[in-house]
Amino acid sequence: ALGGGVASLALFFIAVAGCGLLTTVGVIVAMDTFGPVSDNAQGIAEMSHDIDAAGARILTDLDAVGNTTKAITKGIAIATAVLAATALFGSFTDAWRSTVENMVKDGSLTRGLTLDSSFATEIVAPGTLVGALIGAAVVFLFSGLAINAVTRAAGAIIFEVRRQIREIPGIMEGTAKPEYGKVVDICTRDSLRELATPGLLAALTPIIVGFGMGIGALAGFLAGAITSGCLMAVFLANSGGAWDNAKKIVEDGAHGGKGSPAHAATVIGDTVGDPFKDTAGPAINPLIKVMNLVSVLVAPAIVGLSIGSGANAGIRYGIALLALVIVVAAVVVSKRRDLAISGDDSPAAARVAA
Repeated sequence: ALGGGVASLALFFIAVAGCGLLTTVGVIVAMDTFGPVSDNAQGIAEMSHDIDAAGARILTDLDAVGNTTKAITKGIAIATAVLAATALFGSFTDAWRSTVENMVKDGSLTRGLTLDSSFATEIVAPGTLVGALIGAAVVFLFSGLAINAVTRAAGAIIFEVRRQIREIPGIMEGTAKPEYGKVVDICTRDSLRELATPGLLAALTPIIVGFGMGIGALAGFLAGAITSGCLMAVFLANSGGAWDNAKKIVEDGAHGGKGSPAHAATVIGDTVGDPFKDTAGPAINPLIKVMNLVSVLVAPAIVGLSIGSGANAGIRYGIALLALVIVVAAVVVSKRRDLAISGDDSPAAARVAA
């Protein structure tokens, strides 16, 4: 076993492995930068209408390579995040055990007292298993919220562009200048607004599980989130890049080329793949880190309200219920939020608003 069965030594090795991955930061940054540079180069060349077929093909190939390098670097990023989260998971275990030991030393807890089932961290314990299922589910909910946020912001930009084309003559002919600031404002405003729900989900779900179900369930919650988060992040990064490259293959003439049913299908796939690889996938990294860090911070409070002279089930369940109400309210508001289509009276906008 890693560390010869000594937990502290195993955690040290995990931390060293994380540091070892970080030593490749120069290569990671270079590979990650190549993707946006090649993507922007292709976009600028297409808008300039001053490039021949051979040059366009080279830029398309470079963009496809850039998508692959970005997927690789995102895989390395999730690997470092998992190692860091595993180290924080060890800190969480140490935090609640140290709190129990201190309670025994100061006399608030009887030495040799058997802890109740809420402190059982074995995976076969019902509470731990339920916590693991909740932790895995939170990753999927978080990813769905992030993808929906991108969809709403993109829809708002589409309606704003249509409004400007309709109300400002000459944009399509190049004789009038679009209002770029309003589009940038939509991106900035929606990004900040949509940050609230996923942020609350990451910060409050450990509080809900920990105060509501106990230390054992919280340990299972973190293990489930780390496990499913690692696999989910890699899946999102790879599938998003694959969809993007599939569209480029069809646009190069395969399967009917541009305008064919295959091209329409790959455009839809790329539309789904962009929030996969650029939003939801990378966002899982801070998600698992934040949940582990919050768990480390609240572990002593959970122990203090669960056992010993300061035990108070009412306060503990009250904190969990309050956090649950906040998360549910945030998710409901996020789900019911319509696209920002003010000022667009087109039939398409009316259908979306309905």
